[in-house]
Amino acid sequence: MILVLVETDATGAVEVSRETLTFARDLSAAGGGVPIDAVVVGALPCPVADLAAQLASYGVRDVHHATGDAFGAYGGAAWASAVQSVRASVGSVVVTAAGTPRGMEVLAHLAARLDVAMAANVVAFDGLAPFTVTRQVVGGAALEDMVLGERPAIFTVAGHAVEATTAATPGEGRVVTTAPEVAAADLVARVVSAEPAQEDLSGGLKSARVVVGAGRGAGSADGFGDLLELVDLLDGALGVSRVVTSLGWRPHHEQVGQTGSRISPDLYVACGISGAIQHWAGCASAKTILAINTDPDAPMVAKAHYAVIGDLHEVVPAINEEIRRRRPA
Repeated sequence: MILVLVETDATGAVEVSRETLTFARDLSAAGGGVPIDAVVVGALPCPVADLAAQLASYGVRDVHHATGDAFGAYGGAAWASAVQSVRASVGSVVVTAAGTPRGMEVLAHLAARLDVAMAANVVAFDGLAPFTVTRQVVGGAALEDMVLGERPAIFTVAGHAVEATTAATPGEGRVVTTAPEVAAADLVARVVSAEPAQEDLSGGLKSARVVVGAGRGAGSADGFGDLLELVDLLDGALGVSRVVTSLGWRPHHEQVGQTGSRISPDLYVACGISGAIQHWAGCASAKTILAINTDPDAPMVAKAHYAVIGDLHEVVPAINEEIRRRRPA
């Protein structure tokens, strides 16, 4: 069976965990319909019954809720101990989680305890015998095939590798409460204080079907007028490179890249962006990429599906004019 570590917020399972459940469902189908269980740890920010109903819609059979004083604060080793305990009780041959900082840490602990390899940032699987996964490496600039020949097979799923979808046949979504024992050594490193998170203003960017990107080629803080008009015409969102935010031209929540948002729009229009590996890590999942750049040898031009070689301040206004011309009055 497949065991999925699920992270939660006030609405239930976070999006990347729901994506991971969708990935697990595809893997289950390839394996003949093996069961999928979920494990959640500690106090939950939402009612467990509501969470179980939501997870059932994604095909989850049982929701194992690990409780106890050891989970009053997050600790990677303590959470790994909980996942290990649940895995031992259900006999899972696959353990997976979203490729978040928490998912990475917990499954790395688990893999070390079980003396098996862990694959990070998996985007697909190809074959069950041997079980082979494809994962992102070098910040998403390259893909690598990796054979997970040992059991349990442990891996994290890269964000937006698949689109989160509910199951055609829901699972039972039963709640199983467990209180696993945690060794004192697993409680040494834990979160001891936390500050309220700043408001996340990047939600529109992460979910946009069209993103217009802007880099150093914008020229200055005053160089975004035509780009913002294109955003409006395409009903999209503006995304920028790190240099743009470093120069103070645009706010950080608009940044796309390794230290910004990871996006997966239907169309990404990259304007005046060189396409450094850090930026590519944030936009590699875009279904179609159009690059507008004065440099025909720019990495973004080489990686794009389509490219226009020219100054964005000439090309983008022409695109805007053509869109307006083609639209009915």
